[in-house]
Amino acid sequence: MMEENTEHRKEISKKEVEELIIQTLKTVYDPEIPVDVYEMGLIYEINIDDDFNVEIVMTLTSPSCPVAESMPEEVRQKIEDMWSVKSATVEMAWEPTWDKDMMSEEAKLELGFM
Repeated sequence: MMEENTEHRKEISKKEVEELIIQTLKTVYDPEIPVDVYEMGLIYEINIDDDFNVEIVMTLTSPSCPVAESMPEEVRQKIEDMWSVKSATVEMAWEPTWDKDMMSEEAKLELGFM
C-alpha cells in the first residue's frame, strides 16, 4: 500500500500538493472565530521536501489561546492524512506576533473589520 501512495506522489507536483494542503487548512477553524486558519493568516509557511514530508509553520491569535494544544495537532493530523503527503509536522512560531492585518480580505469582511 505504501508503494502505491509513493507512485501517486511522483505524479503530482509540490505546487499541486501545496494547493491541496491549503484546501485542507481551510477546513480547520478556531472554535471561537468563524474563519479558517489559512484565511486568518495563522499559517506562516508550508514547506514540502522532495519526499513530500510537510512542515507547517503556524501561530495562534494568542499564546494563551484555548486551542493552543489541539489546533496544531488537528492541522498536523489533517495534513498527514492526505494521500499526497508522506508525513507532517507543525512548528509553532510566535514571531512575528499575529495581528488582524495578517487576515485575508475575505476574513476581514467575515469578521466585520472592513
